[in-house]
Amino acid sequence: MIVQLNNIVKRYDDLVALDHFSMSVNQGEIYGLLGPNGSGKTTAINCMLALLNYDSGDVTIFGEKMHPRNYDVKKRIGLVMQDIGVFDELTVYENIDYFCGLYISDKETRKQYVDDAIEFVGIDEFRKFRPRKLSGGLLRRLNLACGIAHKPDLIILDEPTVAVDPQSRNKILENIKNLAKYGKTIIYTTHYMEEVEYLCDRLTILDRGKEIVTGTSEEIKAMSSHGEIMTLEVFDLDPEIQTEIREMTEVLQFNYEANKAVIHFDKGDHHLLKLLTFLEQHDVDVINLSIKQPTLNDVFLEITGKELRDNA
Repeated sequence: MIVQLNNIVKRYDDLVALDHFSMSVNQGEIYGLLGPNGSGKTTAINCMLALLNYDSGDVTIFGEKMHPRNYDVKKRIGLVMQDIGVFDELTVYENIDYFCGLYISDKETRKQYVDDAIEFVGIDEFRKFRPRKLSGGLLRRLNLACGIAHKPDLIILDEPTVAVDPQSRNKILENIKNLAKYGKTIIYTTHYMEEVEYLCDRLTILDRGKEIVTGTSEEIKAMSSHGEIMTLEVFDLDPEIQTEIREMTEVLQFNYEANKAVIHFDKGDHHLLKLLTFLEQHDVDVINLSIKQPTLNDVFLEITGKELRDNA
């Protein structure tokens, strides 16, 4: 076990930021923390790293109890926070060299590590640029390079793809996948559920400081009572027909707006055939139809009653 949090409680006066929160991360895992803004993801990280005092519970990393002065553990950790943390006065190379130098004193080793980090995130042609000359996506890559240049065993990434262009986002996700291939253990916080589905071996969904559910993406999606979700483009669907669809025993949820019907079915079979037969019998022309399985966001909405990206 690389990381173990046991019943962490963190309060700010009457606000409970973490409510007896526990999690465990195995070596070589990419472990996701998923939840809306304000759910407790960043607070959990700060408590984990002993950057924030908490009211009760304990944290163990690499088999050692974590505390603010446990520098032997801290030097084995790489941290990439959501806010860009580089120096505008330094070039790309100098920034990475500075942060790597906090852990690696030997100049030759550090030079190699810095070159490795630059190559890894794909910013070699920008090594002499200062941060203000970089795009938002390149700044994110620089931020990542600064956090991993000393080759840590545990890497904590706090929403590293916020407000980046698709190309940079894909590059960052590819880099994270490669870090795991090299045996690194990664904790990844985000409110983008598709990133977690792509990256993470296991994940925890948080809301208001509480663990909602933990497991693999497939395990969590299997917990949903929903089966297929069908979206149909149908012009001027008669209200009586809408009511009949809504009252079908296998229909869990129905919504019709702007000529688009979205139908959530239970986990039974043959829903498509039955629905199309019903629509044909009522002379309803379907212009377009798509089918998808429940996503993590659908499960989260079902469990908590709110969208995953909500700020509240």
